Amino acid sequence: MKLHDAVFNLNSNVVTIRGDVAYDVDGNEVTVDWDAAQALVDSKAYIEQRVMEYPSIGDQLDALFHAGAFPDDMAAKIQAVKDKYPKD
Repeated sequence: MKLHDAVFNLNSNVVTIRGDVAYDVDGNEVTVDWDAAQALVDSKAYIEQRVMEYPSIGDQLDALFHAGAFPDDMAAKIQAVKDKYPKD
């Protein structure tokens, strides 16, 4: 989560941010608690860290397929695609 996203999340009346000044729909300056916004960003940091570390969804699904974790009908559909488009 980016700092500006946190500001929007915490302040429903903020529609735009220029620099470090937030504005409402009428162009009026809105007082923002930047520390609270930063705290929200910090509390969500693990999400982006995990996304960067996890294998791709495709790799995860492929591992599940090879482990036999899918129901037979889904495994058959996946295998049909693999057979139609082999790696080589």
